[in-house]
Amino acid sequence: MARYTEAVCKLCRREGQKLFLKGERCYTDKCAISRRAYAPGQHGQGRKKTSEYGLQLRAKQMTRRFYGVLEGQFHHYYEMATKMPGKAGDNLLILLESRLDNVVYRCGWASSRAEARQLVVHGHYTVNGKKVDIPSYLVKPGETVAIKDGSRQSDKFKAVLEANSARPTPKWLDVDAPNAQAKIAELPTREDIDLEVDETLIVELYSK
Repeated sequence: MARYTEAVCKLCRREGQKLFLKGERCYTDKCAISRRAYAPGQHGQGRKKTSEYGLQLRAKQMTRRFYGVLEGQFHHYYEMATKMPGKAGDNLLILLESRLDNVVYRCGWASSRAEARQLVVHGHYTVNGKKVDIPSYLVKPGETVAIKDGSRQSDKFKAVLEANSARPTPKWLDVDAPNAQAKIAELPTREDIDLEVDETLIVELYSK
């Protein structure tokens, strides 16, 4: 599957906020946003006039990059969101937040969503006791996500768990750190999602 392979820090600088794409580096002074808080490229520091379409596109791109999904996947989530009760914008973010790779990242079991996606593909996690290697799997309330026993004993996971032990977890996840498992207490709400984006702009973009 196609993936963005260039410097991910450029994406954060382009969107003007941290998207936490680089793991531990994002929490230090080495973060690109802290050092160069302007868009990349020759004209990154110039004044820019942003059109209505430009604002809508930036909102969509920011959200897509935050969760690390491709354009086709993102549009599919939007179509799903429009068929659910409630606001389409809120539903879209809730669906993205419910992805297994995001849940793994939120639990502190990976340093970034990109790393979480890779670890899921390699089969290091289970859902309700069964191995799930699909990053886009949408978790449901009542399900339990866990690190496989064999994986948990590896030096890789010991290092990851130690490095991310202090990261706060959202209230919709009931994390049992000693047993490396987490129960989905409920689906997240918009208030639980820390992405600073106006999701109504995404809805406006796709509604044209």
